[in-house]
Amino acid sequence: MRYLSAAALPLILIACSADDATGQAAPSPDKPFKTSVIADFDSPWAMTFLPDGRALVTEKAGEMILFDPGNGTKIPVAGIPKADSAGQGALMDVVLSPTFAKDKGVYFSFSEERDGVKGVALAKGAFEQASDGTTKLDGVQIIFRASPYVDGDGHYSGRIAFAPDGKYLFFTNGERQKFDPAQDPKSTLGKVLRLNLDGTPAAGNPLSAQGFHPAIWSYGHRNLLGIAFDKDGRLWEQEMGPKGGDEVNLIKPGLNYGYPKVSNGSHYDGRDIPDHAPGDGFEAPNVWWNPVISPGGLLYYSGDLFPQWKNSLFIGGLSSQSLVRVKLDGDRAEKADQWDMGARIREVEQGPDGALWLLEDGGKGSQGRMLKLTPAS
Repeated sequence: MRYLSAAALPLILIACSADDATGQAAPSPDKPFKTSVIADFDSPWAMTFLPDGRALVTEKAGEMILFDPGNGTKIPVAGIPKADSAGQGALMDVVLSPTFAKDKGVYFSFSEERDGVKGVALAKGAFEQASDGTTKLDGVQIIFRASPYVDGDGHYSGRIAFAPDGKYLFFTNGERQKFDPAQDPKSTLGKVLRLNLDGTPAAGNPLSAQGFHPAIWSYGHRNLLGIAFDKDGRLWEQEMGPKGGDEVNLIKPGLNYGYPKVSNGSHYDGRDIPDHAPGDGFEAPNVWWNPVISPGGLLYYSGDLFPQWKNSLFIGGLSSQSLVRVKLDGDRAEKADQWDMGARIREVEQGPDGALWLLEDGGKGSQGRMLKLTPAS
């Protein structure tokens, strides 16, 4: 199956001015946190903390870096397959295995080209650091590829989350700016997938008996750039809408979230898309934005450093150059805060001490800095 390129409708992204990197904590009178500039990277995409407080950071061009926030040391991680970084392509998400303490497993995603078409792949390797300090992922294997690979460089998605019990892996596949694949039951594009830890489709996925691809958990999505479980095991997802209509969704098995048949945004060429409406047969978003925030990474906050923000989602804003907080109450979500960060925010992560860590996107005027947010007082 091959989807020919329709009129590609690129995201409208707003350029921003880069702030000076002082390396010092900067209290902000309008923000309840102070910001410390920790490091600078080359268009970073994602990060995850190791048990010893160091972090793995991915960069758009295809580098994975072992970073020590304590002394600023950066060590390249060998063994990473070549990423196709054209357009929205990148070395993307990186997440530790639920059994990392035993097997040192690291899962990551990246965009690649094969036979003239492109798609997002999911891979796994074992973290190793030699006595001389050199680091690699050993025995890297690609365990899942989106289906089908198509032409174009957009909407790969590629976010990874593990179920709270550690038995399953959830993986997002964007619809690659092709629209219709999000509703195609045979395609993984525009879907949330549930996989076994070896990358095979999990048994009991809700739509396989109806002839859907056996990995599909939910469908009708656009560009899914964040996915996270809350403390009660609910799965939340955020995605970029078209012109308007960015969304936070509570992901439920087997449901159709509507794209491109419905959306609270419109096509970039001005064509209307019907809005979500009661009784239309599609699952509506819990929260949506128009004008857009262009959501990047998604974090469910469970730390103690900001106790007032427990049970919140944090979203990095790209074109909005913001950090966005969404408050959760059971299966309901509502907008809470949006802080101007002066740069495109690609990733939000929780540190070992409960601090919030951000990665600037490194594009459209942003510098690609790593920021640490701690309480203002």
